[in-house]
Amino acid sequence: MTIVYILAALFVFGLLVAVHELGHFLAAKACGVRVNEFSIGMGPAIWTKEKGETLYALRALPVGGYCAMEGEDEDTGDERAFTRQSGWKKFIILVAGAGMNFLTGVVILLALYAGTQTVYTDQIAGFAPEFSQQGEEGLMEGDLIYRIDGYRTYLAGDAQMFLSYGGDTVDIEVVRDGEHILVEDVPRTTYTGTDGQPYTGYGLLVGSSGREATLGVKLQYAWYNAVDYVQLAWFSLVQLVTGNAGMQDLSGPVGIVSIMTETSEAASQYGVLVVVRSLANFAALLAVNLAVMNLLPIPALDGGRIFLLLVDAVGMLLFRKKVPEKYQAAVNTAGFVVLMGFMLIVTVFDVFRLF
Repeated sequence: MTIVYILAALFVFGLLVAVHELGHFLAAKACGVRVNEFSIGMGPAIWTKEKGETLYALRALPVGGYCAMEGEDEDTGDERAFTRQSGWKKFIILVAGAGMNFLTGVVILLALYAGTQTVYTDQIAGFAPEFSQQGEEGLMEGDLIYRIDGYRTYLAGDAQMFLSYGGDTVDIEVVRDGEHILVEDVPRTTYTGTDGQPYTGYGLLVGSSGREATLGVKLQYAWYNAVDYVQLAWFSLVQLVTGNAGMQDLSGPVGIVSIMTETSEAASQYGVLVVVRSLANFAALLAVNLAVMNLLPIPALDGGRIFLLLVDAVGMLLFRKKVPEKYQAAVNTAGFVVLMGFMLIVTVFDVFRLF
């Protein structure tokens, strides 16, 4: 069954990239930009159809797709070329890919919550005997953890994850009777767990309290889940920049497919439905991560192009000049080369991890 899971993972990954390109395509059409080709998949074409000014193609390799707009990097003289559009139209087209990925993640999560009866929260259920900051001026049983060291906790499990990265002390903001209370400098210590064994941490018992999953709660938590994935992506980037995570913690397409395959195999012992839910949950996480990563201000990514739009806006405001298209194209090309080199390194790490 491993080959089936690999193909399923490839399909999901390719579909999410294609959805991203669909966002660009729909926005470009809505803004009146000429789209020369919209392709699902990469490599040799196995089906093509020309309709109006656009060639639609289905290609052999299910690993994404592309939306080829007229004049993406240079002025071709066509009034409907991308480069000749106003700044706000360019912005809408560029952000639409990430927006479509994020929306896809929300829809998948909403479908996953459809059959849920109870959602669990990071409400404090108790304390270790050694915990010292209890009471009205500290933390109390029943408090709902809202933030830890500035990171918002949306779902059950967020508190434990952020606490695991905490230092000697953490600041915990809770909600109690509708009021937000900040408890500063909660210390890391050695405490006794519920099993009687010693642990190092903060001595909080959380994640076991739940609430009824009404339709409103399901909608709320589908949104919370998607926003939580955005936060986790940024949190991971911060850990990478600060040195708390390394190259071995990164994954490219090979690593993502490998993780999805392993997750599916582990879930297969519980039945097909669990495998489908597992894949769907991973797809939602991946969709939101693609949205976040694509908006990073890195040349060749949509975020890099949006950054250049902002540079143009500032240049026009202060100097009545824009960055020439040829220089923007050179920056994007150089960024693409660097990005591909980085992805090659990550892929090498992914391949080594397979063995």
